[in-house]
Amino acid sequence: MIRINPGGDSTTRRTLGGAARVLSALQLDGPLLIGLGLVCAYGLIVLYSASGQSGSMVLRAVVRLGMGAAAMVVLAQLRPQQLRAAAPWIYIFGMVLLVVVDVMGAIGKGAQRWIDLGFIRFQPSEVMKLAVPMLCARYLHERPLPPSAPMLAVLAGIILLPAALTAVQPDLGTAILIVIGGLLLVVMAGLPVGYMVGGAALAAGAAWVGWHYFLREYQRLRVLTFIDPTTDPQGAGYHIIQSQIAIGSGGLFGKGWMNGSQSQLEYLPERHTDFIFAVIGEEFGLLGLVILLSLYLFVVARSLYLASQTQDTFSRLLSASLALTFFVYVFINTGMVSGLLPVVGVPLPLVSYGGTSMVTLLAGFGILMALYSHRKLVGS
Repeated sequence: MIRINPGGDSTTRRTLGGAARVLSALQLDGPLLIGLGLVCAYGLIVLYSASGQSGSMVLRAVVRLGMGAAAMVVLAQLRPQQLRAAAPWIYIFGMVLLVVVDVMGAIGKGAQRWIDLGFIRFQPSEVMKLAVPMLCARYLHERPLPPSAPMLAVLAGIILLPAALTAVQPDLGTAILIVIGGLLLVVMAGLPVGYMVGGAALAAGAAWVGWHYFLREYQRLRVLTFIDPTTDPQGAGYHIIQSQIAIGSGGLFGKGWMNGSQSQLEYLPERHTDFIFAVIGEEFGLLGLVILLSLYLFVVARSLYLASQTQDTFSRLLSASLALTFFVYVFINTGMVSGLLPVVGVPLPLVSYGGTSMVTLLAGFGILMALYSHRKLVGS
């Protein structure tokens, strides 16, 4: 005999209502929070396999996700006016840290990108992923749009200075992301088509100069082997070849969790960081990749919806830039791992193992939620 609890539905409704009130009090968006939580959970499952069943690495990732979640909650409480006021100081603080890194930063894998305080090691260039669009949004908020030529010159300085300091570490991937974050915001501010064409021409010229005078040999090889990885299968092309083998061998449903031959036998390099997308393809197949990409699509779509509901120039530009930049992170990583883009060292957001990157991404979503939740309190 089946017994029916008539109060079950009302209990469920009270529970859901209580959770909604808590999220509202914390200025957090429930759907976006669920999407981010699912991506992070998926990432931890994959990371355990990609790290060679390293419980300690997964635990460190959980701690960093916890730090990012705390930063997200704290930043979600701030009003747009407070974020606008803080933007120049965050930018200056980040620039000072970049100079410190270039002078006396910790060196790892041939790059000088970190500040090591003993109990924590962090990458200051990650701070500029938030500081650059924040300062650009504040600058445009106070001026008429679309931006004029003198305004664009100022914005170019705001964007390119930290990007240059990051590129010399060398960290070309993060430098590109800093430029993209600022550039997306400027384009959304109503950048005229003529300026876009001129900017593209300047970028092409700068790329030629950078190729011949600034790029290091391994960076040139990454671009050349992107065109044809087989020209150096044991050197610069090794990453892409092994990644494509891993993704292709996974088929539709994959080989099973912790059963990937390329990853478990360590043929796939950087499998727990930049190339973790290939691990997903090998172990969970095309279905696993589609599930993850669907979660990313939901997060981006929800973020853009929140951005569309904001009311002032600063909030609209900054929130939309954060949402679209997150999409670009996903696009670049998945593109480079599958061989559609050159390898530039961009991690898969909230899935790849990394400390500062995880905290920065979640902090960015905290800012986005703050701009949305306080949209009715915005002053001029």
